[in-house]
Amino acid sequence: MNLIEHALKENLKQAVLKAFEIETALEDIVIEVPKLKEHGDYSSNIAMRLSKTLKMNPRIIAQSIIDGLDKNSIENTEIAGAGFINLFLKKDVLTQVITNVLKEDELYGESKTTHPIKYNVEYVSANPTGDLHPGHARGAAIGDALTRIMKKAGFDVTREYYLNDAGNQINNMAKSLQARYLQACGLDIQVPEDGYHGKDLIEIANDLYADIKDLYKETPLEDSLSYFRKVGLEKETEKLSNDLKHFRVEFDVWTSEQSLYDRGLVQKSLDTLIKNGHTYELEGALWLRTTDYGDDKDRVLIKSDGSYTYILPDIAYHLNKKERGYDKLVNLLGADHHGYIARLQAAFMSLGYQREDLMVDIIQMARMIKDGQEFKLSKRTGKAVALKDLIDEAGVDAVRYYFVSKAGDTHMDLDLDMASSKTNDNPVYYAQYAHARMCSILRQAELTECSEFDLITHEKEIDLLKLIADFPQLIQDAAFARQPHIVCLFIQKLAASFHTFYGECTVLHAEDKLRQQRLALVKATQITLRNALSLIGVSAPEKM
Repeated sequence: MNLIEHALKENLKQAVLKAFEIETALEDIVIEVPKLKEHGDYSSNIAMRLSKTLKMNPRIIAQSIIDGLDKNSIENTEIAGAGFINLFLKKDVLTQVITNVLKEDELYGESKTTHPIKYNVEYVSANPTGDLHPGHARGAAIGDALTRIMKKAGFDVTREYYLNDAGNQINNMAKSLQARYLQACGLDIQVPEDGYHGKDLIEIANDLYADIKDLYKETPLEDSLSYFRKVGLEKETEKLSNDLKHFRVEFDVWTSEQSLYDRGLVQKSLDTLIKNGHTYELEGALWLRTTDYGDDKDRVLIKSDGSYTYILPDIAYHLNKKERGYDKLVNLLGADHHGYIARLQAAFMSLGYQREDLMVDIIQMARMIKDGQEFKLSKRTGKAVALKDLIDEAGVDAVRYYFVSKAGDTHMDLDLDMASSKTNDNPVYYAQYAHARMCSILRQAELTECSEFDLITHEKEIDLLKLIADFPQLIQDAAFARQPHIVCLFIQKLAASFHTFYGECTVLHAEDKLRQQRLALVKATQITLRNALSLIGVSAPEKM
């Protein structure tokens, strides 16, 4: 709820208390914007909700509530239908929003209070073995937008990347880089069949050769492998980080899977599970009794050959996050991890934590469409589409906006032709053009300090004001629901409302006093739209 709605709810609460000596929780008082403007600015069904308790006609209850209202902010009231209370506000109540926005500027929408709970949000976490694909890109856009929104809403948030730098895939990467380096040295050596054959490793190997020449040409393969592992990880991680930064995605913490082993944290988590009595041995393997916590079957922690399964370092990682002081853990995982959620949460509970402290959101894949066909191959490499290709085709703004614009758990198509088009059918262009148009208006006329808004009475002005007033609460709603696409919906509504207002209300050619008041409204709208776009990592151009 916005500040206006909160004040109205408090007013209704006090009126009910005055009339009937009944305490009503604010969340039980429903405030809505009527579909028809002649039914008021806001409406409440509180009288009908109380009729069962009071055993009275709701219209009589409604009248008693109206009699008890503080009328300082209310112009008029009426009882409609079975007992709806329609509320008509004094115009200065709504127009106060303009003053607030102009004063707060970049801070508008930001929570005045900080939530005490510490959140850790992990997203992307791609293996450092190649380019980021569209699935990673969508997870990056949604994760980054979500954390921006949560921070704006007053949440204590840490953004984390989990670097999968242990296991076979890294050994395969190291062997592949080693082979490419030896090829650069002139040796006839093949990349392992299960290795990585991408162009990026050839480039890294050629750079290495230019730097160290034949240093490891004669060295036994096993003796030099650790060097190529180290260099390969450094280069691939650097590439990941740079690609993400170009996509306006950054992290506060990068955690290495290998470091969990090196610091003894994997063994520590294993000891904790055994101590808690959740493990057993069967056929030479060590099992975790995850069925105790809702999993469909128990899971192997240590195989009969003594090797660890991939869930064990994941358990260690989540234990480590809790021990670092985070109250709530949020994981954004690709759709291919859907079946992994139950066993991960069961393992987490086996450590002694509550299920609700580990929240997992699934990010579905997105299909790329170009020229009416699925876009699968990169023009740059001739192989699978990477994040770089998407940015080349449509730009950072468009890719980020489209990926965030739909709920993460829904499939989506990204039409690259539409995303790069300069038409109102493209929601990114539509929103950015609205912002540029506002900036153009403000460049054409000087906005002087304005403290009165008595001429802001047109219904399209009021519609715009109500949307602007909704913005702080919308941020709270999006943060708590972990649904950043809500902000995109708001952006489209605000842009549409502005275009309608500007089409019906003269601004630049209005008489002086009205012009100044409407310019202030335009400025408040511009600030709100810019702040909304920044929450999803999209730029707000001043000229287009």
